[in-house]
Amino acid sequence: SIYHLFVLLGVQSNGWSVHVPSDVTGELGKTVILPCTFTHPYKTFDRTLTAIWRIKEPYNGTVVFKCVSQSSGELCKTDMLPWQRKLKVITSTEHLVTLFILQMLFTAGSNKYSFQMFHTSPAFEALSSSPVVISTAAPRIINITVSSNGDRTFQARCTAEGEPAPTLTWTGPPYNNITSITSMNHRVTKELRYLTHDGKYTCTAVNSHGRAEGAVYFYKFKASNSSFFLILIFVPLGIKVLILLVMLSFILFSRGPSSTPSSLARPQLQDSTYENFDRRHGGGQTLPTERSSRR
Repeated sequence: SIYHLFVLLGVQSNGWSVHVPSDVTGELGKTVILPCTFTHPYKTFDRTLTAIWRIKEPYNGTVVFKCVSQSSGELCKTDMLPWQRKLKVITSTEHLVTLFILQMLFTAGSNKYSFQMFHTSPAFEALSSSPVVISTAAPRIINITVSSNGDRTFQARCTAEGEPAPTLTWTGPPYNNITSITSMNHRVTKELRYLTHDGKYTCTAVNSHGRAEGAVYFYKFKASNSSFFLILIFVPLGIKVLILLVMLSFILFSRGPSSTPSSLARPQLQDSTYENFDRRHGGGQTLPTERSSRR
């Protein structure tokens, strides 16, 4: 991440000095670099050197980083996890300067850090720097929504954060100039009330480090009466049912007439005993009653 040094604040004692920037710009959730320049009166030193970064106060603040170096040509050693804190030590024997660069993740809730230097030399007193202030760079929009009230009105709400606190502006369709602004620390919320026009509403957050934009769409359904609303629901449903019936009818007719079972195709015998007898013996034979009459 990019950092900017404004004024170097220094503390000097018997040729020893510590210099840190008064302000560093960073961004929440990203890496920030805290540089500290340490000078000493010797070309080399072979005593233990301890560097500490604390939150806020230099003496009672919470330690966020601590490293120990045994000599001027040795890197600081620390037991902290490398992905949490990183430290680079650059030593220049020509200028008798050691530059400590702390690279860490900038999180919300802590934006002031102090640097302390301890040396085992009897003539050396512990040096502490003034707090370094970390400010977020460009603003960012963290939430933008449209919601409804209990009285059936709608409002758009935009929340952004940054340092310095950004200025929020709403643009879009014509609307009433009824707004509400809420500020808390580095976070600002601007609410646009009583939305009446459909369309795209854009929220813009601006501060001295940059700008950010976010948009939300608002569409309100308008029906003339309840019968029109029912027509919109049931007409498409009726069309779907009609199409389904047509498809079923087409499937049934495409199969054709069903074949007659073989058992039904055989001729059925008549119930009359005389007719059956006549079919079995041929047309020339006569029944017994006819024979008796001929005699």
